[in-house]
Amino acid sequence: MSNPLYDALIAPHRGQGTPFLVMADGTTLTHADFVALAGTYASALDKLGVAAGDRVAVHIQKSADALALYVGCLQVGAVYLPLNTAYTPTELSYFIADSDASVFVCDPQEVNDVAPIASENNVILKTMDATGHGSLKDEASALPVREEIASRGADDIAALLYTSGTTGRSKGAMLTHRNLLSNAEALVDIWHFTDRDVLLHALPIFHSHGLFVASNVTLLAGGAMIWLPKFDADTVIACLPAATAMMGVPTFYTRLLDDDRFDRALTEHMRVFISGSAPLLAETHDRFAARTGHRILERYGMTETSMNTSNPYDGPRRAGTVGFPLPDVEAKVCNPETGETLPTGEIGVLEVRGPNVFKGYWKMPEKTAEELRENGFFITGDLAKVDSDGYISIVGRGKDLIISGGYNIYPKEIELFLDDLPGVFESAVVGAPHPDFGESVVAVLVPEAGATIDIAVIEAETRDKLAGFKRPRHFEILTALPRNTMGKVQKNTLRDQVQTVFRRSAS
Repeated sequence: MSNPLYDALIAPHRGQGTPFLVMADGTTLTHADFVALAGTYASALDKLGVAAGDRVAVHIQKSADALALYVGCLQVGAVYLPLNTAYTPTELSYFIADSDASVFVCDPQEVNDVAPIASENNVILKTMDATGHGSLKDEASALPVREEIASRGADDIAALLYTSGTTGRSKGAMLTHRNLLSNAEALVDIWHFTDRDVLLHALPIFHSHGLFVASNVTLLAGGAMIWLPKFDADTVIACLPAATAMMGVPTFYTRLLDDDRFDRALTEHMRVFISGSAPLLAETHDRFAARTGHRILERYGMTETSMNTSNPYDGPRRAGTVGFPLPDVEAKVCNPETGETLPTGEIGVLEVRGPNVFKGYWKMPEKTAEELRENGFFITGDLAKVDSDGYISIVGRGKDLIISGGYNIYPKEIELFLDDLPGVFESAVVGAPHPDFGESVVAVLVPEAGATIDIAVIEAETRDKLAGFKRPRHFEILTALPRNTMGKVQKNTLRDQVQTVFRRSAS
């Protein structure tokens, strides 16, 4: 009986008394404790009737139990579906219905809001709060630790991660055991992770970075994690002396640099700082090196592929680049019209192929065929170039994607929402540089004839209906959107107009 991810990440730790999760209060869970905890959740899922291949959707806060539930899903062969904790019930209803989830685990405080959704979709509803407690833990605690491990193949789906689409309809990326395991193996190797590492983990675990990159790498290496519920500069600074490595988004590093306590003495024992999920400004890279003596290791990945490239651990880490393709991953820059590979230095669409590339989009064969070529190359939609030394730089993003604080935001989804609001004739959403988040959302609104747009009403609607990271932080009102002769909205013009709206004052 084989279960690739469980066999590699979890099975070796049975009975190991070494530290695995160290909480902010100092409480420690050993590897053996964690395996047993995950085994009780596997028993609970089995009792609920979850079978291999069933989807288990979760909308819960980060905790040791939340991570154990992920492993419990692996153990019974279920497909784990983590959902951004900022999603509203309106947004959750789509994911639950589209995924055909068997079980939905939510925070106890939102039961009243999501119970009708669960009932409508015939989904079993359970709860788990920020401490791990709730109805699911109550059931799991009364059950024995499950020893049996469901048999799964390398190409069976281990996780389903939703990524927004330019049509406004989210797409579920099907990630297999091979996808996730091959990526973890490559990263442990090239980033030199061992069982002596202690990773400072302040990332959320509802997307690839915090769950699959950070957690899977640490599990595979046999190391430990300082398990923080969220990023807080004071807590991170207090915990850094006990860590050897840190993974974060650029916002983490800009906020640490804003604190005078974050200096060379505090970080001299650290082995590596890794950044991803959003572009790291060269300015931040250089400031970090000057302050600490460490050069941040920037890498590049996507929901559909996990990690694709990385700056070298040994060798020059070049600001503004994302380094080289991972072992067994091919990357090429192509003409977006013909698909032909472009010469060194020319800008085109980046395509990647390797064991990390997803299986396709859940229930969307046509969309899969559009973005995943028959030869295995995935069209990332990102614009890139390769220099003469082979370093890849991401120079822009196709489809007008906005990345804010590590979260992918697709304007079309927000535009469709704004267009339906009172007084709005049409809208255009673009990203503008932001000192903390890399980019943030700007909404440009055109009023209906004779109407006046009340921004306060618009803001109230977005607070109620959109996840926090999607909400526009700035609004502009124009009499008309700029268009070319073909009638296409010129978003580059709008981006130029709002470049400085989030600029920090000189003071």
